[in-house]
This record gives sequence, C-alpha cells and structure tokens, in this order.
Amino acid sequence: MMQGCENALAEPLLRRAPRIAYRNGEAAAVLAEAGTLAVLGFGAGARVGDDPRCLDVALECFDAPAPLEVWQVDATVEHGRTGAVRWAAGGGWLFASIERDEGPRGDPRGTAQEAYEQLREVLAGRAERHVLRVWNYLDAINEGEGDGERYKRFCEGRAAGMGNRFAEGFPAATAIGHHGPAGRLQVYLLACDQPGARVENPRQVSAWRYPRQYGRTPPSFARAMLLPARDALAISGTAAVVGHASAHQDDLHAQLEETLTNLEALLACAGLAPGFDTQSPLKAYVRHPADAAFVRDFLARRLPGVPVLLLHGDICRRELLVEIDGWRYA
Repeated sequence: MMQGCENALAEPLLRRAPRIAYRNGEAAAVLAEAGTLAVLGFGAGARVGDDPRCLDVALECFDAPAPLEVWQVDATVEHGRTGAVRWAAGGGWLFASIERDEGPRGDPRGTAQEAYEQLREVLAGRAERHVLRVWNYLDAINEGEGDGERYKRFCEGRAAGMGNRFAEGFPAATAIGHHGPAGRLQVYLLACDQPGARVENPRQVSAWRYPRQYGRTPPSFARAMLLPARDALAISGTAAVVGHASAHQDDLHAQLEETLTNLEALLACAGLAPGFDTQSPLKAYVRHPADAAFVRDFLARRLPGVPVLLLHGDICRRELLVEIDGWRYA
C-alpha cells in the first residue's frame, strides 16, 4: 500500500486549466497583468496590438463595445515569434497563432496547408506539444460547389499540413467563416505539455468518420477535449447536427434547441454536471445579423448568467444558422 502511495505522489502534477474570461478594458492593461497568455479582440475596431500574445480576430461582435477574451495562467509567461507564428508560453501552456493570406491563388487549401505546416514545425521543438484546442477563421467559407467548396478545400489543406502530427487523436476545433479581409486565414491554438482526453458525442458521428458527401477529406476534430487536470472542458463548434446530418433547416429556434441538447450530451460524456454557469464563457456564431437579437434573448433565457460572446460568422454548412463553442469548468 505504501509503495502505491509513493508512486502516486511521484506522478507529475496535472496542469490547472487556463482561466478564460471576457473583459472590457484596454489590451495594454491586461497584458501588463501577471500570467496573461493571450488577448483576443474582435472586429475591425479591435486593434489589440502587436504583442505576440494578441490577435485581432476577423469576426464582428454584435455587442458594443466588444469585450476582450483573456487567457491567463498561474505562471510567468514568455512570448515571441518564430517565422510567421506568434506564441506565448507559461506553466506548461502554449498559445500560438498564425495569419496567412491566400494572395492571387485564392485557394484556401494551400493556405491552410502552409499555416498548419508552420504551426507543426513550431510545436515539434517545444515541450507543449499536445494540441488541445484549435480555432480556424476563413472568409467565404461556403462559396463553391461540391468538392470545390472553400470549407472542404480548407479541410484538405489542414489535413495535409497536419501530416501525422495528430496521430494520437484530433484536438477540439472550430471553423467559422468571417466577413473580414478577403483571403485571410486565422488559426490559433492552445497546447500543453500534458495530454487531454478527447470527448465524442453519442448523438453525432465522429467528424473524421463523416461519409464522402462531406468532402474528400472529412473534418479533423474531436467534439470536445477535457484538459489534463479534468478541471475544464474545451468544447468544439457545436450545431444542430444529429448523426452526420444537419437538422431543422431554416428553423432557428429548433436549431438552437438541438445545439443545446448536443452541448448537454457532451457534458454528460465528459462526466460533468449538466448546465453552464457564470464561469463558462461561450461564443455563439450567428449567420444572419437579423437573427442576433433572437439568439441573444434565447440564450439569456436558457442559459441565465452565462457569458456569451455573440459574433457574426458563417457556419461551415449553408443550412446551419448558428453554432456555439466555449468552455465549461468543473
């Protein structure tokens, strides 16, 4: 018995999850605080600065002024640039981001491949090699037909750029269409020096097992990721998908209800209590600006007190009107 206790004590301390919160204020003040790993601003007026910990996300917020999204850890943070990749690291955690422009070729496949190759190279040289969560924002995500649709081309490029980087399993992820600069791809991620635990939704086919109708290369992500200490769940972009099919076409209310059902299924599979609270920041991506007020009121009623950042974004399937991602702390 004593030997078992000694072995348990010798195990590495699991990393406490970063604290993610929405805050109003100036980015410079937040960056001056100890432990700031990342600061995200939203929309054309964000301009959070050139610090490697900062990223101006090309998604407009329906609320003004748009809050900052702040990531903080209990450790000293160092930061820098490696080629086109901006990064910050502290306490076993890594924030990394890259922006790439398609240029004259106008094809997201090659741009996504280049972005992921560069991220992969940076991760290969770091202790924080376990990618837990990724966000991808590209413009005109639904343009094109069949295998030529821009989202499907992005998925092909992402997979090519990943190579065998995620042989152990895919991270949680979001892919949303922005209305910012044409041809701009933004990718940012959270990685750790310890692995998390992937969570799938029994109501949905795992994304990498989607049938051929969704493209030559299926989407490469897990539905959610439990962080190493099992103290937070990073939730992928979640919408009204049952099995592999979109549900409730053109019915915003029904899509919202189905999305919440899927979110609750993820919490149950992760072993977490149902529901979200004031410490569970979410993002709601809304396709049509005219729907923003309805989505805001719906979520205020169904998720009272939960901080929700309401953003103008196109969902990866044309028939889907809303998608939600975010965090749930244990």
